[in-house]
Amino acid sequence: MNRNVSSHATTVLYDQPPGDAPQEQAHVAVRRGRLSRLVSRFSVLGLIGLFIVVFWLVVAFVGPVVAPYKGGAFTSTEIFASFSAAHLLGTDYLGRDMLSRILYGTQYTVGLALAATLAASLIGTFFGLVAAVSGQWVDEVLSRLFDALISIPSKILALVVIAAFGSSIPMLMMVAALAYIPGAFRISRSLAVNIMTLEYVQVAKARGEKLFYIARVEVLPNMIHPMLADFGLRFVFIVLLLSGLSFLGLGVQPPNADWGSLVRENIGGLAEGAPAVLMPAVAIATLTVGVNLLIDSLRRHGARSHGGGQ
Repeated sequence: MNRNVSSHATTVLYDQPPGDAPQEQAHVAVRRGRLSRLVSRFSVLGLIGLFIVVFWLVVAFVGPVVAPYKGGAFTSTEIFASFSAAHLLGTDYLGRDMLSRILYGTQYTVGLALAATLAASLIGTFFGLVAAVSGQWVDEVLSRLFDALISIPSKILALVVIAAFGSSIPMLMMVAALAYIPGAFRISRSLAVNIMTLEYVQVAKARGEKLFYIARVEVLPNMIHPMLADFGLRFVFIVLLLSGLSFLGLGVQPPNADWGSLVRENIGGLAEGAPAVLMPAVAIATLTVGVNLLIDSLRRHGARSHGGGQ
């Protein structure tokens, strides 16, 4: 009898989980809860857009590493070849592997557009906050300056600057950012001016808080979601601007190439329906559509949250 009790107690003892198991299970449950809440913020189309955007961002970083061939390597004697085991997306007008060319070009299309969008949004948001929280004369000077800049069409500005100073990676990034800083300024200033009229900002002013504190703590956090949506839209505009410049021969220069350059240099295969001219166009389309789906999902979630808060 005692032996059975002892054996049963030993079995129970060994069946019990280790001391840290409940804590680990709690951490896993918390992580799963956060993940489910994150996923629930997006609609089905929003999740598709998120997947597309993340996919191209990853490709921009690891594309050259996983490319089957060097970007400029001549891998076939057949030009404008169709899909095959050796060349999954065919070959271009010189017999180079199209998949490798697209993977190498992603870092220019996505990387340049992302850097230019970050610069445009940060600079525009900074001056928008300065204009909103400063005195009237500062607001007037900045507003008239950016109104003058926004009156110049972005493509005309880019063509003039590149024709005058030449095309290079830093120049392309600078001209793309310069073309869209005024738009980011107007959006951020409009949001900040509206927020400055709210009661909690007036209370902060009455407490004697400095302008930098009000802009950083009271205003900026409450305009993040609209500015993120604006960031996504500007990213799409800059991708299309840079691709258009490359299609005209004023963008990324050989031997490097972005997606717009790939469309331009393989335009001769359009009549044959060659993958070399279709695949870069498909890449541009999927990126822009994915970003728009993601932005639309974030807007709807923000609208529901704001409505629920009221």
